[in-house]
Amino acid sequence: MDTRALAIKLKPLDAFKNFLFVLPAVLIFLIFYIYPFFELFRLSLYQWQGIGPQIFVGLQNFQELAGDKVWWDSVGHAGYITLIALTFQNVLAFALALACDREIRMKRFYRVVFFIPPVLSEVVVGLLWNWILNSGTQNGQQIGLLNHFLVQSGLPQLVHGWLSDPKTALSCIAIVHSWKGFGWGFIMLLAGLQTIDRQLYEAAKVDGAGGWSAFWNVTIPMMMPVIMVVVILTVLGSMQVFVLILSLVNQGLVYHTEVPVTRILSSMHETHQFGYACAQAVILGAILVAVAFFLKKMSSYMKQV
Repeated sequence: MDTRALAIKLKPLDAFKNFLFVLPAVLIFLIFYIYPFFELFRLSLYQWQGIGPQIFVGLQNFQELAGDKVWWDSVGHAGYITLIALTFQNVLAFALALACDREIRMKRFYRVVFFIPPVLSEVVVGLLWNWILNSGTQNGQQIGLLNHFLVQSGLPQLVHGWLSDPKTALSCIAIVHSWKGFGWGFIMLLAGLQTIDRQLYEAAKVDGAGGWSAFWNVTIPMMMPVIMVVVILTVLGSMQVFVLILSLVNQGLVYHTEVPVTRILSSMHETHQFGYACAQAVILGAILVAVAFFLKKMSSYMKQV
């Protein structure tokens, strides 16, 4: 029976009872998502210090933001972290998912181990890697585990201030972020691989396809929807990285480790420009929506091809 015809035949009381089941979810969505969004956009049109009167300034905050080099550099820093995550993190996750999808020894053990980093607290991960990458010395000895290992290995010339040097700090943050998050992609990609019908590989083998040919012509096309979901989630998560950086760079944020969310926090806590911070949040949200929409359209196009 046509669902539209069925909906028309429902009595108003029955329709109201059905709506009551989804009402809690609708209320939560309206209160915690829709209302904050409109309030955020409203505040971006005002000059406000968090306490006191709100002075309407129109689009002045956005005009000022357009020329804010520090803000756009922070967006570039987040883009760099996202690029590393899209390549290193997801390639690693896909490779490990392929390995665990095969009949290898202790594959169940590996599945558990690979999922440990994502479930750890970002604060714990940040402090742990800060200890590993620390460049300080105590009693003439390197405190950082990595630098200590380099010294003990006879490579003192490689000792470096990994988190204090602008040339290496952002890359270190990107690698730690990728290590922290690759387990999510691993689980999703592994689940996608297990849904592929094995008869497709047998048919490809009968047609003379080798391992690489089956991978490119069977695995990749069948996995493309899952890959695109992982890519979108990676982009959204990496562009909003925040807690990990605060705990990793605990000596204080500096220019070369700033990302959009930390700039928003600085606008609120350091300069008390809450309206300007809201404008930054609106722009960041618009960037994320645009990127997600572009990737979704790309995914739909690839399905058609």
